[in-house]
Amino acid sequence: VITKLSLAFVVTSFLTCSLGGCILKNKSSQSLEYCAELLGLDQDDLRVSLTTRVMLTTAGGTKGTVIKVPLKVEQANNARDALAKTVYSHLFDHVVNRVNQCFPFETSSFFIGVLDIAGFEYFEHNSFEQFCINYCNEKLQQFFNERILKEEQELYQKEDLGVNEVHYVDNQDCIDLIEAKLVGVLDILDEENRLPQPSDQHFTSVVHQKHKEHFRLSIPRKSKLTVHRNIRDDEGFIIRHFAGAVCYETTQFVEKNNDALHMSLESLICESKDKFVRELFESTTNNNKDPKQKAGKLSFISVGNKFKTQLNFLLEKLRSTGSSFIRCIKPNLKMTSHHFEGGQILSQLQCSGMVSVLDLMQGGFPSRASFHELYNMYKKYMPAKLARLDPRLFCKALFKALGLNENDYKFGLTKVFFRPGKFAEFDQIMKSDPDHLAELVKRVNHWLICSRWKKVQWCSLSVIKLKNKIKYRASACIKIQKTIRMWLCKRKHKPRINGLIKVRTLKKRLDKFNEVVSALKEGKPEMSKQIRDLELSIDALMVKIKATVMTREQIQKEYDALVKSSEQLLSELQKKKQQEEEAERLRRIQEEMERERKRREEEEQRRRKEEEERRLKSEIEAKRKQEEEERKKREEEEKRIQADIEAQLAREREEETQQQAVLEQERRDRELAMRIAQSEAELISDEAQLDLGLRRYVNGTRPQMTAGPAVQATKAAAGTKKHDLSKWKYAELRDTINTSCDIELLAACREEFHRRLKVYHAWKSKNKKRNTETEQRAPKSVTDYAQQNPTAQLPARQQEIEINRQQRYFRIPFIRPADQYKDPQNKKKGWWYAHFDGPWIARQMELHPDKPPILLVAGKDDMEMCELNLEETGLTRKRGAEILPRQFEEIWERCGGIQYLQNAIKSRQARPTYATAMLQSLLK
Repeated sequence: VITKLSLAFVVTSFLTCSLGGCILKNKSSQSLEYCAELLGLDQDDLRVSLTTRVMLTTAGGTKGTVIKVPLKVEQANNARDALAKTVYSHLFDHVVNRVNQCFPFETSSFFIGVLDIAGFEYFEHNSFEQFCINYCNEKLQQFFNERILKEEQELYQKEDLGVNEVHYVDNQDCIDLIEAKLVGVLDILDEENRLPQPSDQHFTSVVHQKHKEHFRLSIPRKSKLTVHRNIRDDEGFIIRHFAGAVCYETTQFVEKNNDALHMSLESLICESKDKFVRELFESTTNNNKDPKQKAGKLSFISVGNKFKTQLNFLLEKLRSTGSSFIRCIKPNLKMTSHHFEGGQILSQLQCSGMVSVLDLMQGGFPSRASFHELYNMYKKYMPAKLARLDPRLFCKALFKALGLNENDYKFGLTKVFFRPGKFAEFDQIMKSDPDHLAELVKRVNHWLICSRWKKVQWCSLSVIKLKNKIKYRASACIKIQKTIRMWLCKRKHKPRINGLIKVRTLKKRLDKFNEVVSALKEGKPEMSKQIRDLELSIDALMVKIKATVMTREQIQKEYDALVKSSEQLLSELQKKKQQEEEAERLRRIQEEMERERKRREEEEQRRRKEEEERRLKSEIEAKRKQEEEERKKREEEEKRIQADIEAQLAREREEETQQQAVLEQERRDRELAMRIAQSEAELISDEAQLDLGLRRYVNGTRPQMTAGPAVQATKAAAGTKKHDLSKWKYAELRDTINTSCDIELLAACREEFHRRLKVYHAWKSKNKKRNTETEQRAPKSVTDYAQQNPTAQLPARQQEIEINRQQRYFRIPFIRPADQYKDPQNKKKGWWYAHFDGPWIARQMELHPDKPPILLVAGKDDMEMCELNLEETGLTRKRGAEILPRQFEEIWERCGGIQYLQNAIKSRQARPTYATAMLQSLLK
């Protein structure tokens, strides 16, 4: 029933109504009838509830008029999906409850549960379902780390076992990224669902904005897979899980996070004629009824929040029980038996933390028991003399008596720990035959005697150490006396030592004085002599301090006199230096005046250059007007020729009409003759019929269909071509363009190449999906002009001669269709730059606000560039569109075009043009 009902819901679809709402498609009527029959509902009521919702107006706190608000197609689809999911959820919960009721017990204190969770999922396209599954695996991985690694190591540290610490990766930051309050991905998604107009793009942008510096989160462009790098920043994000980075596409995240059902549908289901369906929804409706919710209003039920709550409840139950883990490893990606891929298996073990677990098990002690448990377990096998021992001493004596290897066990503060499998050996020894137990008791007594004897030995050793310590203290007293005498001597001679240190420091400062004097331009000998005199005074004081016993005051007095002399000398040096700096400042002022003069000259040159550019622009505008006049004359001539052709076609159609009338008259005469012949029992011979058919062409020849003017023009142009390139391959055209020196062949190859581009883009535009937005290769005004004003194609040789490979540059505004909805007022418009080398485009640029520039060159980026020639674009007739070469080259260089073109030339992807030739000449 669930499968049939789900299929019926999927088939149900809607059409947009002219009144603003939506209606049910005709082909979905049978599905609607089937659904209504299964749910026990009226077909018309179900149709109305799916396409409308009920609103109650309120005035002064009382209920008012009931209004039915029509739903849009998207809202109706959401209501349909919500109803299907709600029915499935209620029915599934009912089945689970009935199965639980079949169990023969009401409550249980102990149970054994098996939990099987879906593994880590990583596909080419990952959505909300994979996000929830991987979030669940992150929580379970954290639980695994806490239970196996963290708690085990904390126990070892608490018992002071000295086991080496095993490091593991903590994924708490990844979990906080998903479930943290206010800034977590789930809370941001719930907040987006509560907005009046939620969108997946806005949700993705908020996630990137709030976690732009987070280690676990990054943009799709940084993915290692090409298919993910093509995703825009507002269409997905990458989360680095414990098992690897996963790129999630956020399309339908908002829709999949809402399981709400508006009140109209819920009330309709509760009034079902089917008792089972009605009871299924009445219990849930009574429990979840919200008095504040208005009728018809679509409430919000977060799928992510519900999933998080259930997952936390599951983890609380797991933390309250003892857990054993079974790690499942996928041996290969082909799902074949007896085939193991070592690299993949090792990667799974490393990501799941099994390497750290194995390191801990190798150096750890998985089996453990407290001293009291072991004492109570084996004291009944021991005599009363040993049973009176302390539990720790009892265990220690027991292990020593058994002769167990010390590496197989270790004593903690409250427990004894065993290596894997060693506790079972110990238990087997203890429960062996009584004769062996008697031997064990003898060993325990022997160990106790040895232990006590060793204690006596250690006590004797301690007494000897105490005697040595007393001797050590006596020697320490002598050392203290030496130290006191040294201190008295130091107090006597310390002032002289300090004074000598200060005088030496003052002498070192004279080196800086010498550096200042060396930088002076005048008066060097005088200042050098004063510095030498001061240095001699300092040396004399140092000799005096060493030779005689001086008090602190005497040393300080003479030291202050030397400091005063040094300060006076320093002030004189600074004064001379300031004078020289003033002279240097005046010199710099003169240099600044000279630079100002040169700047004015450069300003004058720039002004002249701008005047020259204005003159060039005026010449370009005059040239454009002249070309516009020539184009108008050419169009008038074409219109006159077209009128003559249409007149000739009209005359031919009139003659054909007359000929058809004659043939129709002959046919009627023949039918009349046949009826007369049948009435007189005569037959018309085949010769007469043949003559009748031949008489149709007596008065004229058979009319021929005349081709239209476009076909005639195409045939005429094809007739004038010297080279037939229609069967050439693309590689042959490319090699000919890059290597040929024949101008006519080169022009024909370029024309054929751009003709194929036009046909390809026309086919692509015709066969694209309705809702697919293709990237524009040129502004819409350019492509619309080419469609509305088709130009007569000149021969390739004539185009080359007329244009003569002129270099022309253009700039026009450019706004992509995808950006028009983001910026309806066109405040942030972009620019489209084009460089035409003769009739064809050579370089193209697109500059959009808040986006990196798009650079394209002929040859490498032909599929993304404008395929129209210069005449078809109509750029020469747009006022202000043509710019100077300098303006184009400045923008091109600033956006990194030179490096881009240079890389294209090195990789031999750029077609030979004027730009490539100029760049190669500069590099040489």
